[in-house]
Amino acid sequence: MSRLHSRPSRPAALAGLFGALAAVLLVLVVFAWPPLRSFDTGIARTLHRWAHSFDGVTQVNRVLSDWVWDPWTMRALCAVVVVGLWVRGARRFAVLLAVTCTVGTLAQQALKSLVDKDRPQWQQPLDSAHYAAFPSGHAMTATVACGLLLWLLRRYGVTGAVWGAAVALASVSVIGVGLTRLWLGVHWPTDVLGGWLLGMLTVAVAVCVHQRVEARVDPTVAGDRGSSV
Repeated sequence: MSRLHSRPSRPAALAGLFGALAAVLLVLVVFAWPPLRSFDTGIARTLHRWAHSFDGVTQVNRVLSDWVWDPWTMRALCAVVVVGLWVRGARRFAVLLAVTCTVGTLAQQALKSLVDKDRPQWQQPLDSAHYAAFPSGHAMTATVACGLLLWLLRRYGVTGAVWGAAVALASVSVIGVGLTRLWLGVHWPTDVLGGWLLGMLTVAVAVCVHQRVEARVDPTVAGDRGSSV
């Protein structure tokens, strides 16, 4: 009985934590808290100077950011998984993944419009980016995609070396894409942090919603498997 009632609270607790952190950061960004602006400016200037000094590293970052970890690459990966799940008959998972990715993208664009934070401006820019800065679309999209795919792998019982490799690859992708955006000078550190937090919040909320739906359909299955994140 305790298992049925305690385990499903974990995603809800994570959603509350990520939501609170994201809300605090959002308020500080909107009101342009001076210490946070100084932090953003200091990190951005240092990385921009390094990026101009190491052309090879900058080229690698450009390829990773614009192709490997681009939001459209992540969405295409999720689309392939959605089709695969649908064909296998796991339609509830397919719908969850498709809806969450869509909602996450819409929320991201809405926040960009509402916050309307300027991107870094440089005399010698290394890359270009459109729309407002906060939150980072690359960071948020990668977090949502990788987080949901890891959750699905766990739900399908993946463990051992395969699970370890998946976690490592997802971690490198999520952290790496944020660093590439900073290195290329198209985002402030708080933009990337906001993308990570909002992405984790999106995944946690999606898992909570799935748990509620699954609990109504089959309480036994929800208790045994629904809390895996």
